[in-house]
Amino acid sequence: MNWLLPEHLADALPAEASRIEALRRQMLDGFARHGFELVTPPLMEYLESLLTGAGRDLSLRTCKLADAFSGRTLGVRADMTPQVARIDAHLLNRKGVTRLCYCGSVLHARPASLLSSREPLQIGAELYGYAGVEADIEILRLLVEVLQRAALPECRVDLGHVGLFRALFCAAQIDMAAEETLFGLLQNKDVPALAAFCAGLPKAGAPFGAALMALPQLYGAPETVLAKARALLPALPDIDAALETLARLAKAVPDFPVSIDLADLRGYHYHSGAVFAAYAPGHPTAVALGGRYDGVGKSFGRARPATGFSLDLRELVRLLPPIAAQAVIFAPYSGDDPELAAEIARLRDAGERVAERLPDEDATPPQDAGRQLVRQKDGWRIATRTIKD
Repeated sequence: MNWLLPEHLADALPAEASRIEALRRQMLDGFARHGFELVTPPLMEYLESLLTGAGRDLSLRTCKLADAFSGRTLGVRADMTPQVARIDAHLLNRKGVTRLCYCGSVLHARPASLLSSREPLQIGAELYGYAGVEADIEILRLLVEVLQRAALPECRVDLGHVGLFRALFCAAQIDMAAEETLFGLLQNKDVPALAAFCAGLPKAGAPFGAALMALPQLYGAPETVLAKARALLPALPDIDAALETLARLAKAVPDFPVSIDLADLRGYHYHSGAVFAAYAPGHPTAVALGGRYDGVGKSFGRARPATGFSLDLRELVRLLPPIAAQAVIFAPYSGDDPELAAEIARLRDAGERVAERLPDEDATPPQDAGRQLVRQKDGWRIATRTIKD
């Protein structure tokens, strides 16, 4: 059956496609109001450019193919963030703060989860050139605004900071070969295995084992978690700075549900500071991801501070409550009738959907044409269509 699509790929039919486009326009307009400029990177690049500065996880997600024109290996983008970082660092090359936004399809060699699409429609915003927490606050507030305007019910944001893990990892003098093991244990919150790991720490790192063991339990309301963290974690400068950053981020969105998860190391190999993820009830994975990733532009010639977020529009639309589509107005074919043509044009300019019945077309209106344009004594008027059995 040649018409079947590959697994985890799907068409967007009219109702879904219309809502995706409306949400895309709403978000891009919102980004523009905050001073973010739209960029559109290419769908494919030379593989080495596409993966420059990116972690190993992105390489595994990238579809690769041979370029018949150059003979070199191309990659189909799996994430637009590195491309936008390249544009900031290499093409725009501006001084000071640069705000960029983007929207486009990406392709994953493997789906992120059993329910995920391999072709997300990624939209996001990135802020370059400012290392202070104020930039993270701006991005977090922008994400919250996006979620609120989309009317995603009962969503929340989890905050974390990869600097905490790095500070403890270094202080405990853990062998680099064991980094991945420790990282996995914390991500999975495997407390028994984590206890066994910490029990085997070298003597110099033993005092920090208790702090590593505490991380999986440091999850919940910001004030509670931060108070416990200050009591349980060692007074290292990097840890104190990370906790202060999380406190300021949590206070920046007082009217939005926020939690803190100090064992959330998502994006550890890519991010460099605060990270955040938005979740919705009943959905197993994050609906939006973001955080600080300083230095990603170094491979493109400029190591710029950077922070931002992105989400999958198709996935977000599927989580939103259904809404009734705007009913089409079904009109007779205007032909040489200037009065009818003018009325159709006026309605369309006013934002109405008007479909003309073509000559010899079946007189049955489209399924969603709940209204008709009919001639009355005082001109053309809209009448509600009565559907007969």
